[in-house]
Amino acid sequence: MKYKRIFLIILDSLGIGGALDAEQYGDKDANTLGNIIDTTNISIPNLEKMGLLNLIDKSNIKTNSYYARAIELSNGKDTLTGHLELMGIRTETPAVTFTETGFPNELISELEKLSNRLVIGNISASGTEIIKDLGEEHIKTGSIIVYTSADSVLQIAAHEEVIPLEELYKICEIARQLTLKDEWKVGRIIARPFVGQNGDFMRTSNRKDYALNPPEKTVLDNLKDNNYDVISIGKINDIFNGCGITKSISTTDNLDGINKIIDTLKTDFKGLCFANLNDFDSKYGHRRNPQGYANLIEEFDNYIPKILNNLNDNDLLIITADHGNDPTFKGSDHTRENVPVLIYSKKLKEPKKLDDLKTFADIGSTIADNFKVTKTNIGTSFKDKLI
Repeated sequence: MKYKRIFLIILDSLGIGGALDAEQYGDKDANTLGNIIDTTNISIPNLEKMGLLNLIDKSNIKTNSYYARAIELSNGKDTLTGHLELMGIRTETPAVTFTETGFPNELISELEKLSNRLVIGNISASGTEIIKDLGEEHIKTGSIIVYTSADSVLQIAAHEEVIPLEELYKICEIARQLTLKDEWKVGRIIARPFVGQNGDFMRTSNRKDYALNPPEKTVLDNLKDNNYDVISIGKINDIFNGCGITKSISTTDNLDGINKIIDTLKTDFKGLCFANLNDFDSKYGHRRNPQGYANLIEEFDNYIPKILNNLNDNDLLIITADHGNDPTFKGSDHTRENVPVLIYSKKLKEPKKLDDLKTFADIGSTIADNFKVTKTNIGTSFKDKLI
């Protein structure tokens, strides 16, 4: 075991463009980081020092980290697909989506009957826009707002003073059971509670995801089975439906997630800390707000020195992403992109650019290799390249 602790941080949706198959997804010229840099006055000196800007030809400085591009092997560009591949599972057939049609009448009727609530919406929509459009009707009628996106998700929004959280979560559990049928099997059911008055509705941090179990064992399972700690921060536990997780830490926003990463750095454990910082994607990528996205990257950049200083000599830090979500691009969907991989340890003597990783799973394979647990079917370890 070369490293006692590995910290894997997902900057959710921070793609770097360049996917060779982007045009097949309608994402030609999408580049989340590159286009943010071109349209804002972003300053991220600490991430630049780690090699992030070298990856998109915006800098050429000597770095303190190894850095590489990772290519997505799976079909798709959503949260579940990206995270599963990071931990060793290739998705050949993306989960079913209902972006164009909304959910079938039979499914909606069953949900209404079992929840004892009528459904409004049933369209593909932005979460903030649909509560703006239907929030007042929801308050008046008590109907649940059901919607989807380009992802394989069924989302249910409800005002916390109209439908208590416990009831909303129960309705989502019902929806999860209904959507275990193959023809309705979406990747996630998401509870989307909100508060406020008409014209000023705001989603709360009480979101809850109901995912499917991974289709096979992941690196997380193999770590847990060998008595290593697997600490999740943010929505990681929900994405993997708790599989392979030994401790789950919830977060309210990116800054809370960063602080909980730092708190965990100060604890003693042996294994993996796996964190997701989701606000890049949910608050600014989907809402096509490049300045807001840039501000969050700068916020994370400001905490890089504190994160690095709290690493022990035998720790490894990997920073990456799960897909792209270019806030300057058309529509509001994720974008098919390569992702950055930044690798830092106080042990490193010759940090430099690595060859492109042919799959996100190289990261999971490296983690498995370090802890000498069973590797998954895809992925090649780069542990021995870190000198």
